[in-house]
Amino acid sequence: MRDFLSKQVTELEPSGIRKFFDIVSEMPDAISLGVGEPDFDTPWRVREEGIYSLEKGRTFYTSNAGLKELRFEISKYLHRKYQMEYHPCHEILVTVGGSEGIDITMRTILNPGDEVIVAQPCFVSYIPCILMAGGIPVVVNLQEKDRFKLRKEQLEEVVTDKTKAIFISFPNNPTGAVMTKEDLEPIAEFAKEHDLLVISDEIYSELTYGRKHVSIGSLPDMKERTIVINGFSKAFAMTGWRLGYVAAPKVIMEQMVKVHQYCIMAAPTTSQYAAIEALRACDDEVEDMRIAYNQRRRYLVHAFEKMGLDCFEPEGAFYIFPSIKKFGMTSEEFATRLLNEQKVAIVPGSAFGKCGEGYLRVSYAYSIDELKTALGRLDTFIKGLEK
Repeated sequence: MRDFLSKQVTELEPSGIRKFFDIVSEMPDAISLGVGEPDFDTPWRVREEGIYSLEKGRTFYTSNAGLKELRFEISKYLHRKYQMEYHPCHEILVTVGGSEGIDITMRTILNPGDEVIVAQPCFVSYIPCILMAGGIPVVVNLQEKDRFKLRKEQLEEVVTDKTKAIFISFPNNPTGAVMTKEDLEPIAEFAKEHDLLVISDEIYSELTYGRKHVSIGSLPDMKERTIVINGFSKAFAMTGWRLGYVAAPKVIMEQMVKVHQYCIMAAPTTSQYAAIEALRACDDEVEDMRIAYNQRRRYLVHAFEKMGLDCFEPEGAFYIFPSIKKFGMTSEEFATRLLNEQKVAIVPGSAFGKCGEGYLRVSYAYSIDELKTALGRLDTFIKGLEK
């Protein structure tokens, strides 16, 4: 028989995050600090609304773009939180998680050979989605000396006449870096100078510490050239509900809805009703989660400092990105030995791009007790390396 598989797909690397998650799931007494999933339950009033929607028999398809009521709430939320104006009927699409938003964005905007500048380290799906859409990813390496922020000078080094978009994600997964308004302004000017789109994954926008999130789409003259991807998984602890959204200019959104229409039809109806309640009534629960994450963040920064691990202090999301370069091992080797010897799962920084080599991504979406136990084992492992 001939080979029926797509070369484009077979050449993709499996997710470096899932690799360690799958191993630890079958290892007794192992602790995982590898998965970016809130350890909080979905707020009760959100769950209650989901239950109520089922009791009322609301199990029908919604419109392709999502429940109109939900899109109105998303529109109001974006204006209230980030001073962004999006028409609920023409510029907002409800998706199956932020992940679908990434996929359909690429398939909507890219022609074969179009280049997308990607700021790495970044979430593992960005480059595969670009490749599967026929695009060419062009990597810009974020650097710790810049606090893992993107600089205009880096973009100038790689832009070509084939460049169509810049893909950014702040607060950043895996580094926890954020971009302030002053940081984003040169990037916005660059996009306008070169007539580029900006794709901004803002799934962690609610989880910032010490400053409020600023979307590049809120800057002057940027709305018409920005696609914002967001969702409910991280801020509202709704990972399993699989619900996200995209906000984009009408001319782009009209085409994006077509891709969504043919691939998905509509996002889960029960999840959409629950999400309406999340946006209307859960600011207090989100704030409680943010406070708890901030406590864990500070605990980890202090703990790594005591261990002698160099570590940039994250300002957003729920990840910390310590350097293990001084141990002379690759991040894959370090993480594998830590898992086998101390039963602690941490994701190698290389899973998020080559520039992540020499770092580890540690999630603090876990209880303080779990973090203390895991860090005790990590400290034992490091002391063994230093003997």
